[in-house]
Amino acid sequence: MTEETDLTRLIVDALEDLKALDIRIVDVRGQTSVTDWLVIASGTSSRHVKSLADHVAQEMKVKHGIPALGSEGADAAEWVLVDFDSVVLHVMQPPIREFYDLERPPAFTLPFSQASVKAIGIDAAVVLP
Repeated sequence: MTEETDLTRLIVDALEDLKALDIRIVDVRGQTSVTDWLVIASGTSSRHVKSLADHVAQEMKVKHGIPALGSEGADAAEWVLVDFDSVVLHVMQPPIREFYDLERPPAFTLPFSQASVKAIGIDAAVVLP
C-alpha cells in the first residue's frame, strides 16, 4: 500500500466509526494538481455532517499524527471539506451531494493552450456543465 491509500483507509475507518453513508473514494491523480484522492461521504443532517468531519480530523491528528491542513464549511455543515493534502475529504448532506455530483467524471474538457493552463496553475482545464 502507498502512503495515500493508507491515509484514505484511515479516513474511511474514521467515517465508518460514526456511520457515514455512501462512502466513495475517487482517484483524481492526473486530473488535478490540488490532490490525488477524494473521499466523499454523506451525513444524515447538518449535525451529522459536522460530527463526521470533526471526528475524522481529530482521529487523524490524535491517533495518527496527521493534522488537517484546513477545513471549510463547518458553520453551515451542508458540505464540509477537510484537506489532508494528498487526500481531500468531502462530507455532504445528500441533496448537496446529489446537486454537485463530484463522483461524476467531467463531461468535457475544453482545449486550452499549455501556457494558459500553466498560468492558472492546474494540470488540465475541466469544465462541468
